[in-house]
Amino acid sequence: MAGSGVNGIQNKRNPGMAVKRAEPASSKETVAGWLKPYSIGEKLKALRLRKKLGLVELGRHTGLSAALLSKLERSKLYPTLPTLARIATVFDVGLDHFFMDERKRHVVAVAKKRDRQRFPERPGTSDVSYFFETLDYGATPRKLNAYYAEFQKIAREKLKVHTHAGVELLYLLSGALVVAIGGQGYELEAGDSIYFDSSVPHTYCRFGDSPCTALITTVS
Repeated sequence: MAGSGVNGIQNKRNPGMAVKRAEPASSKETVAGWLKPYSIGEKLKALRLRKKLGLVELGRHTGLSAALLSKLERSKLYPTLPTLARIATVFDVGLDHFFMDERKRHVVAVAKKRDRQRFPERPGTSDVSYFFETLDYGATPRKLNAYYAEFQKIAREKLKVHTHAGVELLYLLSGALVVAIGGQGYELEAGDSIYFDSSVPHTYCRFGDSPCTALITTVS
């Protein structure tokens, strides 16, 4: 038809000029725009590097090709939920790990003294070597665990050794403390610190009658 615009639309202000119909965004672009804030590719890469895995090795664990994993990490492709679930299983994380909007993450967490709770080393007994308070309970997600500990004076034969994955750093605030690691004792005074592999059996023994407190940080 003479005078018709592109796709049959005519510019009413200027009949001689055609108006192009706006093309709807493709479903692929829509999905990419929706997923972008979650930085899924960056999270995949961070998990892989934390485990010190190469793309080929991760591929063997997941059954996915190294080329595909590379595209996922660079956000050239976005994974389906079944694919993401296979990867999440390898790293022992839930799917929610990938769908936390980094822009809304609580990067600041204040733990007021009045709000903290005091817990015994072990529930159900009075023979405990320390009480502790969690200093970072409001942080999500946590990359470490921090505690304030008050050590008690109990008989050595009632001390219980324990282990946990990762490492531990203890900074003694007051008093004197013996930290037994793998059967060897390390004496600390206020201001001293000790770093050790916490997968080795260890326990704490307060030395003397003065109050004994410490800051403890663990990373698994």
